[in-house]
Amino acid sequence: MPLAEGEWILSYSSNGIHPGADFTFGSIQSGYYLLDPPDIAYGDTDTGDTPLPREDGIRLGQDFRTQATITFEVGVDTVDDASTRLGRHEMNLGAVSAMAQVWDAEAVRRRFATPAVLRTVQGGRTRRFYGRPRKFAPAASKLTRLGYTPVVATFVCVDDTAYDDVEQSINLGMIPAPHRGLVGPLATPLSMTGEGSSKVPGEVHVGGTKPCWPVITIYGPISQPVCEVVGRWKVSLNLTIGQGERVTIDPRPWARTVLRNGSANVAGSLYRGSPRLTDLRLPVGRQDFILRGSDATGMSYMVVAWRDAYAYL
Repeated sequence: MPLAEGEWILSYSSNGIHPGADFTFGSIQSGYYLLDPPDIAYGDTDTGDTPLPREDGIRLGQDFRTQATITFEVGVDTVDDASTRLGRHEMNLGAVSAMAQVWDAEAVRRRFATPAVLRTVQGGRTRRFYGRPRKFAPAASKLTRLGYTPVVATFVCVDDTAYDDVEQSINLGMIPAPHRGLVGPLATPLSMTGEGSSKVPGEVHVGGTKPCWPVITIYGPISQPVCEVVGRWKVSLNLTIGQGERVTIDPRPWARTVLRNGSANVAGSLYRGSPRLTDLRLPVGRQDFILRGSDATGMSYMVVAWRDAYAYL
């Protein structure tokens, strides 16, 4: 769903009897406008400092950042939705109830490690956060009977990162067999032309300001598949992926899975030399992907998808 500048949308899918959400707020037109700019509060750093024995000072350790929390002050306004005071009161109670239902988020909070998505447009850039709606506190206001209620609501992120709303991806097959020499007929002068002269297969450019998470899906038929980021890391699987099958490596904090066909856990098939899922991130800049393995048909391929990551909006 497209958003206007300054708007926010909270979304998640349904779960059994619990409905999903696609809730827009933040503008006058939505009826749920912001009273103040949203407050993005970054959590304290969990420091690993230790005191030096019999000495002044500390030894600096590994520090870890906790999640961000976004706080909204929302005016729920139905003043113009009815011609009578009773009607405005009724409409306002219904509007607050609708937002409370969305913020309750039972459809997503009942599922382990499953985030909701909070999207916004700020400065013409669409960003998204992953997490869950938490606090919902409508004020006890006399204005409710007149069609207006202020509400404070929070969204707790899974990390401290904003992600580009546009997912990028690359589709590449097995690395071609090496060859040498020239194939005729040739014409002089010789020159490099076409896409291959400027971009190699598997080359991607990661934007943003922070390393991002790639989601790697390998499609069979292939044995002993390997996904390599040249000069960075290499993920190897000790298994065979049949034709029509796929294995998805998803290192994102809310997933951390290696699944065959979307359900069977095959994380135990990762070779010991492969990096941990927590270390499977792509640095900003150019990266080169290669798919290796044993494939007699030449039909196997790999899809790598990612969203650029930012330290702030």
